[in-house]
Amino acid sequence: MRGVVAAVAVLATLALAPSALADDWLPHPADATWTYEWTDSVYNTTPTKEKVTVKEQAGPAFTLAWTTLEQGNAPTAPTSVGTVAFQETTAGLLNTDWSSTPPPSAFPVLCAVVAGCNNSLSSTYYQIIWGTRGPVLAAPLLKGTSWTSTGGAQGDVTSSSDYVGQERVVVPAFPQGVVAAKVRSEVTQAGAIGDPYGSGIRMVWWVYGVGPVKVTFEHAGGDSPIATSVLVSTNQTAKPPPPDGRYFPLVKGAKLKYKWTNSKHMKKPSVQEVLTDEVANGSARFSVKHLSGPIRVAGAYGFTMRADGATNIWAITKSASLSPFPALGPRSLPKDKRRRFTTPFDLMLYGFNPIIPAYATPGMTWKSKVPSRDFSVFGVTGTTKVLGLRNVKVGKKTYRALAVQSKLTQRGYKFGSGTRTSYFVADKGLVKLVFRHGDRSVSTVQLLG
Repeated sequence: MRGVVAAVAVLATLALAPSALADDWLPHPADATWTYEWTDSVYNTTPTKEKVTVKEQAGPAFTLAWTTLEQGNAPTAPTSVGTVAFQETTAGLLNTDWSSTPPPSAFPVLCAVVAGCNNSLSSTYYQIIWGTRGPVLAAPLLKGTSWTSTGGAQGDVTSSSDYVGQERVVVPAFPQGVVAAKVRSEVTQAGAIGDPYGSGIRMVWWVYGVGPVKVTFEHAGGDSPIATSVLVSTNQTAKPPPPDGRYFPLVKGAKLKYKWTNSKHMKKPSVQEVLTDEVANGSARFSVKHLSGPIRVAGAYGFTMRADGATNIWAITKSASLSPFPALGPRSLPKDKRRRFTTPFDLMLYGFNPIIPAYATPGMTWKSKVPSRDFSVFGVTGTTKVLGLRNVKVGKKTYRALAVQSKLTQRGYKFGSGTRTSYFVADKGLVKLVFRHGDRSVSTVQLLG
């Protein structure tokens, strides 16, 4: 080989249990194979096939290898042999390393100097990871998902990516068409000799259970080259994509107004406003303020949306109430450290995470873990189940909502035990919650307006 193009930096990765990684947008069993064919309208007009295989895997980390050798390519086709390494996390698919033969000498130089340039766009997977190493593909992939990332050997390539939605695409591997998740990225490189070529608009079509099946890269520059890669064959089987509805949306500036009552302990409604203050990298801060009623409260909550669902990671509230509520546990915590019900979010997140799965489908169940962070905070055991879509009346409106029901037990505390049913609407979030406590009281939360 004439040399090696290699990554000069490796991303720090997350140590996560493989069981927590729910996405299957790039499966990697040991025997998996994919064959792609790619062209470039200016720099590689000869269709070039490259075979991709799984070189190694260790838990959530795995490495793919590709080669153009012995693929029946024309003598004028470029030769490329390389590897690309990934790690699955609940935040998405990360690219951690790469290595290959250099690109053909006719390709633009994607570095500030020619010598020792470790950047290339002369293979399908180089086109996929260019500018989007962390993550390459965000998780979960839900409507409205957007993310920013960087790439290139020197970190000089930036990108902004958006999940466009599901689209049927036809490629040689799926001549009858297959449903894919379409991701659009605006990629920018600055300071390289060939930075117009390193910039442009890229589209990637991901098929669940298979991986990328098509890539187009409309490069910037006067000659406007367009690179295209399509999947020719694979031994992987396409699966229906998971539901992509946002039942717990994280949208900066969103405002929701709720009222909540308890049939025994707070018959006069407490009305509160929830504002999404900040959103970044799949995490959000929500603030809650008092509008009217017996609970004067100010609070803030932190949530994340990852492949394993919507999770509450912190909460801070200050309140004064004219309505006396029964005490909550657990006994293992001093009284001033125990949670209280002062806002609709307190009722929603009480018990254990996740609040709702990323890809919620009817029949999904999960349960509390002992020991765990959640058990240390709440001392609650129980199970949660996705009941499915239901028509639910909230005030004068009727919503088609996803019902999620939890059966909760806080030992020694009847008010902290019972059955909670939460109703979530796509692109809106929580619209209603009914908590039937063990002391025979009922807390009801409803969205106003």
